[in-house]
Amino acid sequence: MRRFALTAAALLVALVLAGCAGLPVSGPVTAGRAAGETETGPEVRFLPDGPQPGASPEEIIEGFLRAGSGTSGDWATARLFLAPAIQDVWDPSAGVTVISVGAFIEPDVEDLSATVSLSPRATVDETGRYDPTTGTVTTLAFTLVEVDGEWRISEAPDGIVLDQSVFAAVFHAYSVMYFDTTWEYLVPDIRWYPTTNAAVRIASALIDEPPTAWLQGAVLSAFPEDVTFAWSSVPVSSGTAQVELSPEVLALEPLTLDRMATQLGASLATAGILDVQLTVDGTPLETSTVTTRSTAVAGAPLVLTAAGFGFLSGTELTPIPGLSDVIEQTAARAITVGPDRVRAAVLLEDGTVARATADGAVTTLDTRSGLLAPTIDPLGFVWSMPRGAPAGLGAYGEDAEVPALSSSWVSAGATDVSAIAVSRDGTRMAGVVSVGSLREVWVSGIVRDADGVPTRLGEPILVGVLSGPAASMVWADDATLSIVVSGDSSSLVVSQPVGGAASTTAGPVGAAITSVATAASVRLRAEDGALYLRRGANWLQTDTGIDVLAVQQGSPQ
Repeated sequence: MRRFALTAAALLVALVLAGCAGLPVSGPVTAGRAAGETETGPEVRFLPDGPQPGASPEEIIEGFLRAGSGTSGDWATARLFLAPAIQDVWDPSAGVTVISVGAFIEPDVEDLSATVSLSPRATVDETGRYDPTTGTVTTLAFTLVEVDGEWRISEAPDGIVLDQSVFAAVFHAYSVMYFDTTWEYLVPDIRWYPTTNAAVRIASALIDEPPTAWLQGAVLSAFPEDVTFAWSSVPVSSGTAQVELSPEVLALEPLTLDRMATQLGASLATAGILDVQLTVDGTPLETSTVTTRSTAVAGAPLVLTAAGFGFLSGTELTPIPGLSDVIEQTAARAITVGPDRVRAAVLLEDGTVARATADGAVTTLDTRSGLLAPTIDPLGFVWSMPRGAPAGLGAYGEDAEVPALSSSWVSAGATDVSAIAVSRDGTRMAGVVSVGSLREVWVSGIVRDADGVPTRLGEPILVGVLSGPAASMVWADDATLSIVVSGDSSSLVVSQPVGGAASTTAGPVGAAITSVATAASVRLRAEDGALYLRRGANWLQTDTGIDVLAVQQGSPQ
């Protein structure tokens, strides 16, 4: 029986980039787009073959799976492989099964039934959420029927199958933006959508759907339930998208409208749209963008050396007023500085966790044994956890102490935790956990009460699998984690999106990396105190004598 690989070479018949197939050298002169008018982004289209006359049952199933790459006309080509009775019923948007490049697909046909067994690398659900898989096997079942003397599929599972290379061309990662519970930060929820009509999918997800389940309780949306997306398109003119809303929006307060426009504008910006105009019955609404807080960090590394604590530029060390003097008096093994630079979470040499503040105070918070490097959120809560106690995550505020916040991790099977990191906007907690023999990267939403006090972690989602224990982990940006994985003779640096495939690079040769921090690019500290900066594929040693490479959780407003 034949086997076929679901590869880009096998699938690609024609490639269309930004609507251009070539440069015409003859023909009439036609008008182009107006100055300033933009498209929502370059589009890659696969045009797979339809069913061929006399094709066998195996060839029909193979062709149907190949045709999953052809999104044009709502997967019109794939529907040609189906019997008329199910052509309008089959739902390709139900999800994507992502398999390895070059993975072989072998339909097993018996009588009028067939199955295909797959080992997915990841799946994407109907909402666009990316979920890596860990060694599972998926079986797809089909039923065949003869239609006018040709084999067609009479029963097929919803969704499509793509290999990794084709998936990355047909689908792109977009951010659906929400607010944190203080309405200060924008929080991205990464969704994978086909590039065709991506703006419509983004707008529909934000306006008509609640936040994804794992973020509910951790983020807010300005869009009320009774306001709906009124059109099935998002026309764009001169870089501005028009988004038509239902008339219920007219009863909303100006601040709510402004927040809605801010969310939508930031979301559609990830699809290349420059500006957004909300409309009702085609009439524009008056809105303005609300000010949100950036999570950007300083470009210079924040370090503790024999000369003091501060930002290192060349040979100069610029201290943080008040806070540097306090930290220099502590015996610190790990330091995370809050965004306002008036508080820091510190792991001391004796293994305890403390909060250092710019007014000169050092307050011991956690004295349990085996504590991990702590992390701090924008509201000033220091988060601390023992390595061997996955239920033991606690948050320590100046006026509140909340223990045992991570029971959801234990319920999900975690037996150990080797690193934790709270996102710079304070909405998500990441952890490297042990589950059986696997070391997985989990992220949970942080649920807080009306005063901002954490009450629990939401159910975790799996975002990646590591090859070894984590030496350190930080948020590189709003949607990406940087993780150092310890090895017997070397270290790996993993860039792990919260919703996407990870990329891995080797650490500096001969360096045992103990900590990582990020600014414009990844910086690493080796056990001997050397500081490295990644430039492209190479590591450049920039400094020595670094006792601690501190983590920055943002910058003052």
